[in-house]
Amino acid sequence: MTDPNDTVVNAPPNGKRILIVDDAAIIRRILKSMFQKNGFTVAGEAQDGQEGISLYRELKPDLVTMDITMPNIDGISATRGILQEFPDARIIMVSSVGQENVIREAIGLGALDFIVKPLKEEQIISAVKRVLDL
Repeated sequence: MTDPNDTVVNAPPNGKRILIVDDAAIIRRILKSMFQKNGFTVAGEAQDGQEGISLYRELKPDLVTMDITMPNIDGISATRGILQEFPDARIIMVSSVGQENVIREAIGLGALDFIVKPLKEEQIISAVKRVLDL
């Protein structure tokens, strides 16, 4: 018998560390919850591309989710910066509908996949597993 007060049981840890880069705290919170529930560790969170580049250098995560539209340094510039310094970085772009040209630019730079908002857990986890070869 299941206790209604029990919390959702997270998947066992898989050892993969993710950096979330998004200026919207609610999006970071949603992604973090999805990742943790599916056995991923959130290594860090950044509010803009500049902080994302710095945290990537410091944490060297297995994967980055990168918003496109952010203050200071946008997601395209941050992706370019990370990949110039770390060519093997695995980056998934997170975008709003209507940013197809920007997504193509990001993929051309070396981003490995993209997720379109609104965020759907099945789509996100599928993309993450595909990019991480899980």
